Amino acid sequence: MRFATLGLFHEANTFSPTPADRRLFTAGGILRGREIVAEYDGSSATIGGYLAEADRLGIELVPLVFAFVNPVGAITDDAFEAIVGEMLDRLAEQGPWDGVLLNIHGAAVAERHPDADGEIASRVRGVVGPDVPVGAVLDLHANISPRLVDALTVTLVYQTNPHVDAREQAIACTRLVAGCARGELTPRQSLVQLPLVVNIARQDTNEQPMSGLVAKAAELARRPGMLSVSVVEGFPYADVAHMGMTCLAVHDGDQSQADAATRELAAEVWDRRAALQARELDVDQALDLAECEPEGPVVLLDVGDNIGGGAPGDSTVILEAAVKRGLGSLLQTLWDPESARCCEVAGTGAEVRLRVGACSAHAAGNPVPVVGRVRALSDGRFEAKDSVHAGLRFFDMGPTAVVDTEAGHTLVLTSKPVMNSSLYQHYSVGVDPRDYRVVVAKGVNSPRAAYGPIASRMVVADTEGVTAMNLDKLAYHHRRRPMYPFELPDFDPGNP
Repeated sequence: MRFATLGLFHEANTFSPTPADRRLFTAGGILRGREIVAEYDGSSATIGGYLAEADRLGIELVPLVFAFVNPVGAITDDAFEAIVGEMLDRLAEQGPWDGVLLNIHGAAVAERHPDADGEIASRVRGVVGPDVPVGAVLDLHANISPRLVDALTVTLVYQTNPHVDAREQAIACTRLVAGCARGELTPRQSLVQLPLVVNIARQDTNEQPMSGLVAKAAELARRPGMLSVSVVEGFPYADVAHMGMTCLAVHDGDQSQADAATRELAAEVWDRRAALQARELDVDQALDLAECEPEGPVVLLDVGDNIGGGAPGDSTVILEAAVKRGLGSLLQTLWDPESARCCEVAGTGAEVRLRVGACSAHAAGNPVPVVGRVRALSDGRFEAKDSVHAGLRFFDMGPTAVVDTEAGHTLVLTSKPVMNSSLYQHYSVGVDPRDYRVVVAKGVNSPRAAYGPIASRMVVADTEGVTAMNLDKLAYHHRRRPMYPFELPDFDPGNP
């Protein structure tokens, strides 16, 4: 058999003023053909799973085009049409196919296509026709629409947050699409969209209530004939009509069984809607707690500057508060290309005077004056060798400088925003997070897989920014109404 793999993977924060344009995609990575294999073969990412299982099954998997950019705003129209157009041209030119494996996120938004993933899947379906099985593995933060599911034969979803099962789900998806191609399976899919948002601070699948919901989905998936059952958290920073939690089930041949599973799971989710909301500590409270902890490192999770959710990575609110109270032994990254350049000019070992952070127009906090010494300079490229959110492997921070300040802080100043999802981000520039009392990680769930094993405690800090956990601070225009917790909808999971 001969399968194609292709995709455009983007999580769009529509509250970010930074568009995902062609320049960003080119810098972030548009891979073609064997470049995709070189980047992902052997990795724990979705494409890594596709490649591994296709090889095991004796399937020729042909990589076409894959585009990725760090989460920012909506994809510009010209970028979307150029990338998707190239994907579809190659799909048409190099066919026919026995199956297609898509790598899409599920929370992509384009300027003219609020349901960008549904648009991509529908266009792929238009090229290959109704009989070729098309499978996709979506991120747990997908905002899933009926249009997307209708265009796919098999839809699977990560069931861990931090996302450490991308490869596992991709292997399962490859097997199911292969079974469809051989005529052994007839998937029937069911989707329930709940009028519900889960707070970002309640999305860790190792903690209640999400751990219980994931367990319930796994229990339902063990029923006879069931191919997959997923609880999906959704992405509240994409202001689109299909934003919100969903439940998804795939059964071999019986639509009623798939429908029964999604409704039962939706009832469980709806019963826990209050527990899926959260309020956390402000910055000063989080620092108070860190100072009282007997030993470090205490990892402060900077919610409002979550790079993995579309924030710029240049917030200084925690750094400002630490300087004000005289708290030393603090480590954090900051996206600050200008300061990184100044350090490069000064050279390793030089004393520098900088105003760091708050580079973007929508940054939280103000530039912080620091005096320090350049400990190290780097090209910013590193390979993650630990457990990493989404199974990503190769990263590029751009020209990067490490500065030890007179205040006792170590700042890793990057030229490109990169999620704090691997300890090798620090190891690669000669820094060990275990040497610090406080470590600031710009994220909520994505840092947990890497930082959890070394942290004496992980503390969520409710900070400002385009990924703020208090969603009342965001101006929604396109979401459904009524929707919990903003309003109190009358929702019956048994008759969605």
